[in-house]
Amino acid sequence: MRLKIWIIILSVLTFLASCQSKEKAEVLIQPNVIFILADDLGYGDLGFLGQEIIETPHLDKLAAEGMFFSNHYSGATVCAPSRSALMTGLHTGHTPVRGNFEMQPEGQYPLPDSLLTIPKLFKNAGYATGAYGKWGLGFIGTEGDPNHQGIDQFFGYNCQRIAHRYYPEYLWKNENKVFLPGNDWSQKSIYAPEVIHQESLKFIEENAEYPFFMFVPTVMPHAELAAPDGKLLDYYRKKIGEEEPHLARAGSDYGDEAFNIPGYQSNAYPKASYAAMVALLDSQVGEILAKLDELGLTDSTIIIFTSDNGPHLEGGNDADFFNSNGVFRGYKRDLYEGGIRVPMIIKWPGVIEPGTKSAHVSAFWDFLPTFADLLGKEIPDFLDGISLLPSIMGDANQKKHDYLYWEFHELGGRQAIRKEDWKAVKYGVKNNPDEAIELFNLKDDPSESWDIADQHPELVKEMQQLFEKARTVNPVFKFFPEE
Repeated sequence: MRLKIWIIILSVLTFLASCQSKEKAEVLIQPNVIFILADDLGYGDLGFLGQEIIETPHLDKLAAEGMFFSNHYSGATVCAPSRSALMTGLHTGHTPVRGNFEMQPEGQYPLPDSLLTIPKLFKNAGYATGAYGKWGLGFIGTEGDPNHQGIDQFFGYNCQRIAHRYYPEYLWKNENKVFLPGNDWSQKSIYAPEVIHQESLKFIEENAEYPFFMFVPTVMPHAELAAPDGKLLDYYRKKIGEEEPHLARAGSDYGDEAFNIPGYQSNAYPKASYAAMVALLDSQVGEILAKLDELGLTDSTIIIFTSDNGPHLEGGNDADFFNSNGVFRGYKRDLYEGGIRVPMIIKWPGVIEPGTKSAHVSAFWDFLPTFADLLGKEIPDFLDGISLLPSIMGDANQKKHDYLYWEFHELGGRQAIRKEDWKAVKYGVKNNPDEAIELFNLKDDPSESWDIADQHPELVKEMQQLFEKARTVNPVFKFFPEE
């Protein structure tokens, strides 16, 4: 694998040597990286994975031009811990942020600034770094502030509670509030995801001459269901036809006397709105790809697309109508496959053969070691992740995980382990750490329909030992009562 990489590098250097300095050439061979993270997008929400209602031509094309990982998992089944696992290379038994811990008046529990994160890795390698969308890992001025985590330019929602709303009063540009004229929690004028998207395109333009890392944690299609008026919403209203409106609780509609920011608005067309939001996300991905083409950056840019967890059931969304989780059981907040199995696409022109598929079992905590490997940096030995670069480069000698582990701190506490084709799940463990293990064989039963624990007592015993081994105690995110 390394020989193949060096052959490519030496060829480029030889070509450039006659007209450029060695230092200039070394900068040019560093690939840009754009990491697009959808919010609550289900495995079955994309056309190439079987979606029959929502049209996603740009993401379908991205998969056709790149590599699709069919056994990829999110960091967690809700927002903040999933992002923490992504950023730190540590699963939810080790990563610092293990749940949605809300801070007042704004923001979430901060990611410590002592840890290496993906943006820090790229910044230390000389990359320009930007993040455009929803952060959720620490308020402005805290350790978790994006600017303290290796991000040069941040624009979007710092707080994931406020990111429930698509027409917020303001967004953040680094440490400064940017007010959106006409948005005052009673009126809806400016659709925030479009403003954020335009800023992301500016970042690409401004850094076209330099290697850059751009993180795009979009808020779509997370509830609330709020697609802007226009062609997409009209198209899906006609395509879906009549539907039951979603009526919000008191205080959730813009202009309510006791307006509650984290709520979800009423919606006369919730299904059409969800479809339009996914389609708009797809369109924005298409515009990012078009911008790369316009600037001549397509061949020097790696594109990664995935989702932070499975599909949601909030704000009037009907995931079953769209078959958003495909064949998989469960939704957001579940540790069955539907809550954590997510689509993942990587496009790297000239390196990845178009239309490639990988069944390698991977997870969010693999990205930090992958990027370290890509940049030629030492991979810290305490990480839970494994570099995916061999799979990306077509090397058959890809190292495999011994197992993957997740924990979820809400709804009574949930744990899951995947080891090869076996999946162990425990629910209600906070009140009963000895709760029985459910066991599934994902090869024979990807829908986790048949609990076969009673047929494999030795494997159940092994899984229980792994549950005990996989995690460390976190004094902030306590899991068991004795912690």
